[in-house]
Amino acid sequence: MTHSPTRVGVLQDGPLSDEQDAALAWLEERLPAEAVSFSALETPVERFDVLWYHRSTPVEGEPLAERAPTIDAFLEDGGGLLLTLRAMAAVDALGVESVPPETVGEGVAEPTGVLWRSLYEDHPAVAGADSLRLPTCDRGSVGVARYDSVLPAAGEVLASTVRGDREVPGEMTVVGWNAGAGSVLGVGAPVPFDEPLPEDLAANRDRLIAGCLESLAGDDGQPRPPRSAGEMRALRERAGDDAHRPDYHFTPPANWLNDPNGLIAWNGRYHAFYQYNPAGPFHDTIHWGHATSDDLLYWDDEPVALSPSPEGPDRDGCWSGCAIDDGGTPTLLYTGGRGRKQLPCLATTTDPDLRRWEKYDGNPVIAEPPEDLALLETDHWEAEFRDHCVWREGDRWHQLIGTGLADGGGAVLRYSSENLREWRYEGPFLVDEGGSEGTVWECPELLDFGDYKLLHVSNYDEVVYFIGEARDGRFEIERRGVLDGGDFYAPQSMQDGDRHVTFGWLPEARDVGAQWDAGWSGALSLPRVLSVGPDGRLRQRPAEAVERLRDRRVADGESFSLSAGERRPLSAAGRSLEIDLEVALEDAEAFELSVLEVGRDERTAIRYTGEEVVVDRGASADHPPEPTTQRMAVPPYDEPLSMRAFVDGSVLELYANERHCLTSRVYPSEDATGVSARAEGGRASVRSLSAWTMERAVGPGRDDERATTR
Repeated sequence: MTHSPTRVGVLQDGPLSDEQDAALAWLEERLPAEAVSFSALETPVERFDVLWYHRSTPVEGEPLAERAPTIDAFLEDGGGLLLTLRAMAAVDALGVESVPPETVGEGVAEPTGVLWRSLYEDHPAVAGADSLRLPTCDRGSVGVARYDSVLPAAGEVLASTVRGDREVPGEMTVVGWNAGAGSVLGVGAPVPFDEPLPEDLAANRDRLIAGCLESLAGDDGQPRPPRSAGEMRALRERAGDDAHRPDYHFTPPANWLNDPNGLIAWNGRYHAFYQYNPAGPFHDTIHWGHATSDDLLYWDDEPVALSPSPEGPDRDGCWSGCAIDDGGTPTLLYTGGRGRKQLPCLATTTDPDLRRWEKYDGNPVIAEPPEDLALLETDHWEAEFRDHCVWREGDRWHQLIGTGLADGGGAVLRYSSENLREWRYEGPFLVDEGGSEGTVWECPELLDFGDYKLLHVSNYDEVVYFIGEARDGRFEIERRGVLDGGDFYAPQSMQDGDRHVTFGWLPEARDVGAQWDAGWSGALSLPRVLSVGPDGRLRQRPAEAVERLRDRRVADGESFSLSAGERRPLSAAGRSLEIDLEVALEDAEAFELSVLEVGRDERTAIRYTGEEVVVDRGASADHPPEPTTQRMAVPPYDEPLSMRAFVDGSVLELYANERHCLTSRVYPSEDATGVSARAEGGRASVRSLSAWTMERAVGPGRDDERATTR
């Protein structure tokens, strides 16, 4: 069977410009093409498979709107529409999209082009390319269009921007839409035809535009944003396997994850929401992702729960917040961002599965930060004022909000309310007296342990906790410390019976390019149980349910001694492990447990000195993180050391004596699976060592009997 070539109509809204004429000439060398004016379009547009509107100068909306019904009928009948350069800004005038690109019209001063998403590397637009980075223009006043801080409401972002040797993922320049039986592609990246280009850039441009035309003429349509739980699961499967992607620590289906939000148990299931960017593995255009579980271990992907409203106070992001039960109504309180303001917003639901949320018409529920404090103002925000902890006490609701002070230091502010919608400022709850300039206390959370209360805040560098009491609306500190000595941030807790279960965000420690190529970024910690002992000191341990992730025992209570300098390979090996050991230094200066080891040159070393545990990542990765060492204090009275180490792809999560935690991100080579022990400067004894391989708890390959069909 012989297929007829794609027929393309090049749209013109007046005499062809030099740029449009050059694009038509380029096309005529490849496909049957002709120029057709908007005013001459009639329904049906039967003689074309694809219409191409290519424009470098400003687009007039009204004439396009007049022809929108004709374009719509063409798309309904299965046609394809390609919008390039500034023409991508016509999506709203043509009725394709309700949220047009924000930035239109910038020139190009260095090699610039598309940064294609690895999730869609099989798209014809990048067929045959040996890289996701395709520069298409190196100079000139080429009209472009892109999305920056908002996303299209109906389209899927396919590519961002590469500029020079830098990835700029927040500048999103290629978007696909489905419309009726047809589809639309917007390419706002610089793809000029009337300017001489270096051979390699011209080849990239040709591949990109020819592939876009090919995909529009096909029958498969364009990728669409996932809307259902099934589509979110399919997204995870499409992202594929990655040796650095954890098996039993939760990661997003694809794209970006940061802070855990809105942890709540509802109708017999646990719900974890999280900061999510559907446009790729980078921090921008924040939505609320959603996952559910029966046991806090095995997770099912759910549809996106909250999306920014183009006309609302959360237009630029639905940021961190919490979930509460308001007399039987699930309620979210979260930070909405718009322009230079970030303020608390509220949403509720009657959906028993917590999938569909309705935002409060009166958002934001606090109109302005308090005026009696000089809060920190930055380039982005009039006042750093965000993140929420809400609880009921007596006949009132209480809320904590994190902030920073103009003269230095972080602070937590306290509010109260009778109905969650009208809040009264009650004053500072805790202030970082004499703190450093530019500090912001993010994600404050207050946990009640009866005789003691624990308040923790995240200050960009670490999670600091304070143990003490709340008296007269202020927090009085008795003891302080760091919750985790490594890659752990913005934790949030839920009360589950008589225990507080906490998850934290485990940010990546590799560069933007590596995250982009992987197609995903960020993980959540294992569920931790926090408590305060009778001595007023913090206790941390993995939730008991974590033991159910154990699959095959690979070491069973082994005990042995090590002489000075002796390294002993262990029977435990793998990239998905739990290792449980007890070690005494005897007269050794240090004991070292190495994981993710291969040969003599690659390993991640966990060193215990009697006073601290140090993770040394200097010999562990193709992408060495900075800093290469991370430390947590382990006071000498804790000897011998009881440690549980969870190895999971690129995650190493350590618990020492059920008191101290240190989480690291490491990126070993695929063959790095070995485990060994070594004594340094004397003898050490391992009194007990057990280890297990672990089950996959999220995504393809997990136990089918545990996977739900929701």
